[in-house]
Amino acid sequence: MLLGVDVGGTFTDAVLIDADGALHTAKVPSTPASESLAVLRAVELVLGRAGARFPEVERFAHGMTVATNALLEGRTARTALVATAGFTDVIELARQNRPHLYRLCEAAPPPLVGAEARFGADERIGPEGVLIELDEDRARTLCAALRDSRPEAVAVALLHSYANPAHEQRIGELIGELLPDVALSLSSELVGTFREYERTATTALDAALSPLLGSYLARLCADAAALGLSEPQIMQSSGGLTGPARAGAHAALTVLSGPAGGVAGALLAAELAGETDVACFDMGGTSCDVCLVAAGQVPETAERVIAGRPVALPALEIHTVGAGGGSIAWRDSGGALRVGPASAGAEPGPACYGAGGELPTVTDANLLLGRLPAEVELAGGLKLDRGAAERAVGELAGRLGLAPLACAEGIVAVAEAEMLAALRLVTVERGIDPRSFALMPFGGAGGLHAAALAEHLGISRVLCPRAAGVLSALGLAAAPPRRDVARTVMIAPGASSPAGLEAERGPLIAQALGELGEPAVRVRVRHELRYRGQSFELPVDEEREPGRPAAALGPQELREAFGEAHEARYGYRDAEAELELVNLRVSAWAAAPPLQRTGAAVSGPPVSTTRVVFAGRALETRLFAGQPAAGTSLEGPALCTMAESTLLIPPGWVGEVDTDGTIRLRHERRS
Repeated sequence: MLLGVDVGGTFTDAVLIDADGALHTAKVPSTPASESLAVLRAVELVLGRAGARFPEVERFAHGMTVATNALLEGRTARTALVATAGFTDVIELARQNRPHLYRLCEAAPPPLVGAEARFGADERIGPEGVLIELDEDRARTLCAALRDSRPEAVAVALLHSYANPAHEQRIGELIGELLPDVALSLSSELVGTFREYERTATTALDAALSPLLGSYLARLCADAAALGLSEPQIMQSSGGLTGPARAGAHAALTVLSGPAGGVAGALLAAELAGETDVACFDMGGTSCDVCLVAAGQVPETAERVIAGRPVALPALEIHTVGAGGGSIAWRDSGGALRVGPASAGAEPGPACYGAGGELPTVTDANLLLGRLPAEVELAGGLKLDRGAAERAVGELAGRLGLAPLACAEGIVAVAEAEMLAALRLVTVERGIDPRSFALMPFGGAGGLHAAALAEHLGISRVLCPRAAGVLSALGLAAAPPRRDVARTVMIAPGASSPAGLEAERGPLIAQALGELGEPAVRVRVRHELRYRGQSFELPVDEEREPGRPAAALGPQELREAFGEAHEARYGYRDAEAELELVNLRVSAWAAAPPLQRTGAAVSGPPVSTTRVVFAGRALETRLFAGQPAAGTSLEGPALCTMAESTLLIPPGWVGEVDTDGTIRLRHERRS
């Protein structure tokens, strides 16, 4: 049995795939004060639905937003930084660029380590080797001063430690002796590549978040063990799983843990549907995560910005906006209607949840418009209070001078504009025409907005997976273990022989395979290259099959592949320019768990009608109170209120349900 549990800002989802391949799902409200409570409730509920017991679970995969939320809310550990003397302020100086080009007074977020907690180590390593030896006595004095500052976590990022980590490792040993209970992050172990500011900032972020995540995972592991449940494997931002000890010690690896599970689920659903080009958006209660599947692959990046802070670690390219079902609608100082990024979250939640919420949200607006029928319970037996939604939206409508229904339509339109901007960012703004893609909504609220977003993008096909409401949890259950290692090499491939290049790759491959700890089924070597004099690199990938002799890329093959990538990106290549190999990154994957293909329900639910507002008009709409059966034909206007999600089919859209339970919609005028 395979179990996946995803903790979101509003709901916690669980998916269980039993020994026969049957899919069981559950959704419960999240418990922000103690997130593990909702995790165990969801596990207990889904096991009960499957008639299974805790010890029967073979693998338990977990994705969460613990680290991300702590970073956004400023709930980080008291952190100290050790850097080379004279370079302790790099974390505050940053890149000296403004956070926003046209908002001259907007400030960057303050560094996670204040000036009083930065310590300079008397040492220096340069290109030719050690320039200033690390003095043992001075190092011990520094560590004693560090201990007196009483940190909860320590980050160590010495100059050029990616090339020679000896000084950094020794300082780490001394800190471990004096402060054995303090979280410790070494940049050479975590990042391994150059660019001093990004490396230092990532290490500080890792140290600042690790105590909180480590404590959460230790508590969850203890609770799981007491129930006989297997130890949870944790989703990384890269889309692969790692053990709880490693994740707890290096929280920076998990800042996109939850969204990465959604991407894994989207890849699985796209493969089942036979689609290779899919624009995906995951709309939950708090936010909306957008990604692109192109040619069956999700782009990855080695550096991204989270809450205004760089994270120089492998991550899937996911763009997040504050437009979820619980996003709060408000009137700004200029009298305009705005939505998000603040969210009602799980406690108290939208006003219509009847748990004390009084502010209008996207969910309240959808309820007033009939897109969430009040008579249909949401996941977890949640009953919607239409009167509470009317009061919340009506109060905002009065301040805006609008009728309540017009205000509700405005709330939905503004939220969709936020999601549309995110989808355009990953397609049109990167030179990708979205019209040839299918749009895949998931998350509890994604299906309510999919058709409208598709029309704005010129997309004619929408795919709504059977498990759309819990697709992130399904992706977790299907994800493989993964390890990533990287090193800055700074060599000219043209001056190296194929054997010399392989001598650089070999140790990294061996390290990745060793850290994976189980047989690898796939190894990828990513070469980050640039023409000498350029500031940034382009990747050239080489796939390897473990256990077989490598057909390694040599100097000429690298130049040709880089030239093609450079021409595709910038429109030209330079046959005379010297090529520079800057970084090598190796990723290794173990086998993903085997999943059996399961069909949809064999019989459909009863169909009734309801009234849904479209463009100011209330239209009679067919209501499918459950998952439509395989082979069911659908024609808009229609509303499918499935177990954990709702799909709105506007006029002009038609479709059918395939044998896997995926609802395939197409626009009649564009098909």
